[in-house]
Amino acid sequence: MSGIFDTDQRIRLGIWGLGRGSNFIRAAKELNIDVVAGCDFHEDMLKRFMESCPDAFVTDDEDEFLAQDFDAVLVATYCPDHAKHAIKALRAGKHVLSEVTAFFTPAQGVELVETVEATGKVYNLAENYPFTKENMYLAKLYREGFFGEMTYAEYEYVHGGANPCVCYPNGQPMVPGNQLHHWRGWLNYHYYCTHSLGPVMVITGLRPEKVVAFPADVLNIGTVHGKGRKVDGILPNLGAFAPSLIHMSNGGIVRNLMGGTTADSHNQRLFGTKAAAELYPRFNLKVGATGSAHGISVDAKWDALGELAAKAGHGGGDFWELYYFAHQILTGEKAPWDIYSAADVTLAGIQALRSAEAEGQPMEIPDFRKKDVRDKYRHDNWQQKHIDPARIFPDDQDIAITGDFAPAFANAMPLMRLIRAAFDAMKVYEYTIPEQRIQTIDLVKQLRDSLPAIRDAFLRLKKIADKYPESMGGIAIQEKFDLCEFDRVTDTETCKNELNAWLLKSHAK
Repeated sequence: MSGIFDTDQRIRLGIWGLGRGSNFIRAAKELNIDVVAGCDFHEDMLKRFMESCPDAFVTDDEDEFLAQDFDAVLVATYCPDHAKHAIKALRAGKHVLSEVTAFFTPAQGVELVETVEATGKVYNLAENYPFTKENMYLAKLYREGFFGEMTYAEYEYVHGGANPCVCYPNGQPMVPGNQLHHWRGWLNYHYYCTHSLGPVMVITGLRPEKVVAFPADVLNIGTVHGKGRKVDGILPNLGAFAPSLIHMSNGGIVRNLMGGTTADSHNQRLFGTKAAAELYPRFNLKVGATGSAHGISVDAKWDALGELAAKAGHGGGDFWELYYFAHQILTGEKAPWDIYSAADVTLAGIQALRSAEAEGQPMEIPDFRKKDVRDKYRHDNWQQKHIDPARIFPDDQDIAITGDFAPAFANAMPLMRLIRAAFDAMKVYEYTIPEQRIQTIDLVKQLRDSLPAIRDAFLRLKKIADKYPESMGGIAIQEKFDLCEFDRVTDTETCKNELNAWLLKSHAK
């Protein structure tokens, strides 16, 4: 008998999308799950999967994959394709655990909901952020009435990826190299709202009902972009803030903040009528039902299975989402992220982006539990207008030149971060607290020693920008050059002397 589920029944799982999907292999072994098949069109990901699961069936053909004899599919393919692939798997007779988000358009959401209903198969959304030990403890307290009614919450997923996005999830540059990542190169962050809104929904049991958002027109420097929302209608990608205000089913308000910015953060604050909580920089509860509340620092713990959860990714969340999926298949008990809650959280992002495009007009978040509501959105194929990530250079480009865009940018990005970190830390050195000054000195030394590599990396990119200065790729390169003070850092000897002089001066203080 299994020590977790008290049954010998096994779940045979196929993983569709072996980048993110492979992260679940270790946890699966503990949860009555045997990974028996994998599907991906990236050869290196297939090879890595075969190393972890040597006895599994492996293919790059999705039809051949779904024809195999297994019980469930983990869908971890490209984000905009999740609904299409989940529907195909359900119709092939498989239970589905889908990575976020559940679908890309309201019409896809209607089809997905009705496919789950028609097939009777288990569908779960793999939203993991509610299942950190802190958020699971908050959910327990909320169910017990500790907080009273939720009045307001602020949850964030402020997570800046590389801009421009020129690599696969495994860190390898795009092939061919003249393009951006298939969806990370253009997706607006409102779509990716589940990691911040999801915890509030699971903690409180509330659903989002209305949303309002304003457009963000200031992008991070070096983001590949169109001519501007008001010129060509192209909405920002992951290199911009995406804040929204969401009205919940009890009348409370959630400020939901996503974005790729200059300061990553995952701040979480929950206010109730009786008590409040904040999770960063440390987990604190505020009790006393008043503004001058008594603060309590808390060390949250999982009630059970914590040792196994701690081994999984995303603070244990990867373990718990797989646990609930397996538990529903084996026992029939509904998991936190069924198809309806998956639709709620996904639609909150879609409707927020629509609100932003409409200059802040409030939008309903439809409840797809109701057929009459679904009927209103059955043919609603609205989606973000975006750049074509495969066409950031002219059609008549010389691929011998532009094909180096992704590899050259991937090589230069760490150096670009180093340049700005060192130069900006130097500017505030006099006011830096003493124990952190050594970090600034180390940054400056690292920059000094990296100047030859910086020159080589920047001249490699400059060849592309000089050839195609008006292209989206060329403009992104030039923006990064301006950010990194190209002339200053590529004059290697002068910059080296400048940095050495600063180091001598800093040691003298």
